[in-house]
Amino acid sequence: MCLLVFSWQPGAAETLVLAGNRDEFHERPAAPAGWWRNGTLGGRDLRAGGTWLAAHASGRFAVVTNFREAIEEGRGPRSRGELVTRYLDASEGPMAFAAELAGRGNAYAGFNLLLGDPGELVYVSNRGRGPERLSAGLYGLSNHLLDTPWPKLKRTRERFARLLAPATRAGAGAGAGAAAAAGQETDTGALLKMLADRTPTCDDELPDTGIGVERERLLSSPFIVSPWYGTRCSTVLKILQENVMEFTERRFDPTGAACGESQFRFRHSGGVS
Repeated sequence: MCLLVFSWQPGAAETLVLAGNRDEFHERPAAPAGWWRNGTLGGRDLRAGGTWLAAHASGRFAVVTNFREAIEEGRGPRSRGELVTRYLDASEGPMAFAAELAGRGNAYAGFNLLLGDPGELVYVSNRGRGPERLSAGLYGLSNHLLDTPWPKLKRTRERFARLLAPATRAGAGAGAGAAAAAGQETDTGALLKMLADRTPTCDDELPDTGIGVERERLLSSPFIVSPWYGTRCSTVLKILQENVMEFTERRFDPTGAACGESQFRFRHSGGVS
């Protein structure tokens, strides 16, 4: 994934609402979201065998984003996509897995990783931050450290905050009872529309990550379109009351046109750390 916004509210009617875009080279083959490995649900990178975002029948979930860097020297030999599948196959909780990973992070190119289950959410990066257990709140993540205020991330997070169902927006303090009484769930369609924003950032607001102004400009919109690289899919993941998870993926071709959509709604086993 390359752009994520998410609300983490343990105990509320919507424990997790996560919306994100996966940006990738169009020539890199991938399988659409589906049940594909030991209870894992997600898309699949057909080159390295991992995935960028996935959930599990146990209620665990994980997401990885690349850390944007100007040079390729010293980059790790292992695929970052395996971090997601390794966590989903593991028995350790999010924090224990992240702590163990910290000692071998240099085997991978720069990454940001979210590791979660219905009771805990952990962020870790091998570029100088984490692991840290996240408290209830709204967060954003792109190709730098958590909540780095890149313009496209700030804009998307502001829109996300307005779209959340009232009980979720109120935060964990509203309590599960108040959330249930509200009887509302954040609109998945509205979240997908939010992710489809193709508005570029003005040049004077572009971050300088060492890749040159033309590439900065190309990558500055939440939804990226180019013949060789762009937004390949948008995903919404939710954890709801009564151990329900919802996973929605919308896929796009190199022109930015939608070319497929999958939605899954299932009960997880409820295991927490």
